[in-house]
Amino acid sequence: MRVLIVDDNASMRTLLTTLLSAHSYEVVGALADGNAVMEAIDKLNPQIVCLDFQLPGRDGLDLLKAINASHPDIDVLFMTASEQPGIQEAAADAGATGFLRKPFGQKQVLDELRQVCDTRSRAALANLADADKGAPGQASKAGAVGDRKTAVIVDDNSSIRLLLKGVLSELGLNIVGQAANGEEAVRVAKAQQPTVLFLDVNMPGISGIEALPKILEASPKTAVVMVTGDTSRELVEQAAGLGARGYIVKPVRPAYVENFLKKLFAS
Repeated sequence: MRVLIVDDNASMRTLLTTLLSAHSYEVVGALADGNAVMEAIDKLNPQIVCLDFQLPGRDGLDLLKAINASHPDIDVLFMTASEQPGIQEAAADAGATGFLRKPFGQKQVLDELRQVCDTRSRAALANLADADKGAPGQASKAGAVGDRKTAVIVDDNSSIRLLLKGVLSELGLNIVGQAANGEEAVRVAKAQQPTVLFLDVNMPGISGIEALPKILEASPKTAVVMVTGDTSRELVEQAAGLGARGYIVKPVRPAYVENFLKKLFAS
């Protein structure tokens, strides 16, 4: 896997470069600020970006959003020592596929990268199988939990939609629609009447929480599952009170999603 490292701390850049190179990752670049990151991505074509939050120039959260918008197939491992409230949730909602809080150990880095690579690999294979068959949602692992159940994915982040589509397709769900905001979600739910709808919480326009009752009114038999980086008790209780059947935590992890869906469909 080709990795670009972005961190303003020289010791951290050296540590990550040495560690990853010793474990079969190809480090294609190491940058000290955020100003040239997008140009470096276009030039170096990394598959993973290890991205620090607090950088000179453009900060990591701004860069994360830009990377996801222009290169949704690139995984971003977000790293920070910041204690800023909500930063992990913000990174997850912006599309980070991994998160590390500094200081961290070498094993933590390797374990998180392994999870990121496994998730993307499984999702990519499922999406490729869909494209080859010419039918959205044909699962490479048919019947694992889906058995032709239908799903709609709603998230304003294209990278998360792509990743979740691959994971759900691999688990046997037929993806019959996608939407990028709450208004679109209501229309797609009404048209498709899916078995399950995965609904992002934080979106422009009406939020997932605001869209939830409208979706259930449009498609009463649909199980709505919130997708969020925020698992606060207040949010969970609010969503459950409005009819959500549960939630999936960002960053998306296939094993977690599979276990959740097995319980959902068994209930």
